[in-house]
Amino acid sequence: MAIYRTLYYGDVTVGTGGRLTIPLGIRSDCGIRKGDTLTVRVEETPKGTRQLVMWRNERGAEE
Repeated sequence: MAIYRTLYYGDVTVGTGGRLTIPLGIRSDCGIRKGDTLTVRVEETPKGTRQLVMWRNERGAEE
């Protein structure tokens, strides 16, 4: 199991239909490109606070 540390925070805008706009700097830092699919996990604390965790799978050698 990997342990991650927080590098920085950024704001994400929620638009029409619940679409999320990820700022360009964050997309670049994470290597997110047009057409990528992100996996999203919803986590909840015992007190009911929820957060989204997203990640992009590694691309194959042909990409």
